[in-house]
Amino acid sequence: MNLAMSKIKIFEFRWAEGRYDQLPIMAAELVHRQVAVIAASATPSAVAAKGATSTIPIIFAVGGDPVKFGLVKSLARPDGNATGVNFFTVAVGQKRLGLLHELVTKGAVIGFLANPSNPNTPRDTEVAQEAAEQLGHKLVTVKASTVAEIDAAFATLVQANVGGLVVDADAFFHAATRSNHDSSRSSRNSCNSSKQ
Repeated sequence: MNLAMSKIKIFEFRWAEGRYDQLPIMAAELVHRQVAVIAASATPSAVAAKGATSTIPIIFAVGGDPVKFGLVKSLARPDGNATGVNFFTVAVGQKRLGLLHELVTKGAVIGFLANPSNPNTPRDTEVAQEAAEQLGHKLVTVKASTVAEIDAAFATLVQANVGGLVVDADAFFHAATRSNHDSSRSSRNSCNSSKQ
């Protein structure tokens, strides 16, 4: 009986739904609960976890440079309490812009939507600008960290007559898309039920 009890693991999940200001609070809560390990699935959450503890092991999967953001001392020898995987989303962002280039007319204006709360945004924006220039496109960068700001960003993109849009990798945009999808599905369902 005691042996079986010692094998039970409890997983504590936290999801900030793109509200990065909540991450330090959530990380501190996990530290207070004395969890055995923290798994962070994005740069902002890994940075928050690292800020909350120097003793609890942190395993991260990030798109930004873990050395630049102070998660590890070097890629070869991380040291400290954090280690993980870097997905190099900057390179993926360049590739997405290249794919969009194949789909839009030559010289078309391209939009780039980024979250100013994400620590990867300055570098991602810089790389997107360089890639757009190399491909012969003007890049219109808009930033949003709230749903209202997304609406304003899209209004700006429409006004700029963009031919395509690249959305920077960000948990907030994923959560907003999911929320939008759920809302539209709910609207469709209520419309369908009122027609019956």
